[in-house]
Parts: sequence; C-alpha cells; structure tokens
Amino acid sequence: MADPDIESGLRDGLIALGESPGAAQLAQLAHYLRLLAKWNRAFNLTAVHDPADMVVRHVLDSVAVRPFLYGGSILDVGSGAGLPGIPLAILAPGQQFVLLDSVGKKIRFLRHVLGELALNNCEVVQSRVETHAPEQPYDTVVCRAFSSMGDFVARCGRLVGHGGRLLAMKGRDPERELVALPPGWHGRITQLQVPGLDEQRHAVVIERNGEAG
Repeated sequence: MADPDIESGLRDGLIALGESPGAAQLAQLAHYLRLLAKWNRAFNLTAVHDPADMVVRHVLDSVAVRPFLYGGSILDVGSGAGLPGIPLAILAPGQQFVLLDSVGKKIRFLRHVLGELALNNCEVVQSRVETHAPEQPYDTVVCRAFSSMGDFVARCGRLVGHGGRLLAMKGRDPERELVALPPGWHGRITQLQVPGLDEQRHAVVIERNGEAG
C-alpha cells in the first residue's frame, strides 16, 4: 500500500468516524504506521502486518473510542505498540496521554515514535500497572488488552480520579461481563461502527456508582 493510499484510507475512515483530520495529522498517522510496519518485522509488535489492515484495525479502531474520553489526562494501559494512545494523541492534541507498558521492546518503540512524530502531549512509562504510582489520578484510563472488565476494574480502578472513568475496548457484545464488575462500579455499553471492519466492536464506560464524568 503506497503512502498516498495509506493517507487516503486514513482520511476517508476518519471522516466516516466524524473526525476532521488536518494534513499534518494524516502525515503523522501515516508515518506512525510506517514505523510500526518496519519495527514489526524485527520485534513482532502486532499480529497485523499489512498496512491496509493496520489503517482499519489499529488507527480507526482506536479512534472510534475518542468520543468516550473524558477530561484532560488519559492513561493507556498495556499500550503495546501505542494503541489506542498514539492515534488518539495525534487527533486530540489538547489532551495529555501516558502510554504504560512493562515490555522493554515496546517501550523502546514507543519512545522512538514519540521522537519521530514530535508528540508533545504524550509520555511513555515503563511499569506494570500494579506498581504504577502517578502523582495525580487520571480522568480516563483506557485499555483494549484486558481479558475481562472485572480484572480491568480490580487492577486499574485506583488510578481513576473522582468523576473519572475506565474505558474498555471490547469485541463481541460484552454484556455478560458487566455482572462481574466489583461492587461500587457500573458500566454502560455502546456498539461502535469501525469503517472497513466487518467485526463487532464495543466501548464500555465504567464508573463508580454515583459518579458520571
């Protein structure tokens, strides 16, 4: 997939999601995908290898949850190759993102990407989520890596500030997982439409009882 085709696919998909990307943002996203494809050959950062699939499965899938971000400080837990944090940070320069992962090769890739893209609203932190101790809690903690929402809340709930939220990215309808949320938390599910993806995607906003961001 040539670079013009990558940018065209990004632009069309983002517009379908209601975004209005500028030329600089499209260039950043395309450069990010080039870096990911290059590093992936040596470090196996993602199971997706085709750049056209990366546009849909990585960028558009990540950006689909942007309407559910709350507040100015966002933590991407288990960021891996920078998903969803990097695409979101590119399109939301007014919000601050922390990309958290414990794997060295992924941290090296993320730091390289931030330097290449000059993303000033991003910080990379190498740590396990259990030992991550920010100075201030986050407004939104987002993740697409946890296998269950109950585990997500149990391990990340302490990182969310008053009125903040956890945001889980899920595939097939996760309704049954809501009953496993720890006491004191509730969730609501929204089905997403990711352009070019013929698979189910859902965003789950999880908040403390009595709070709504």
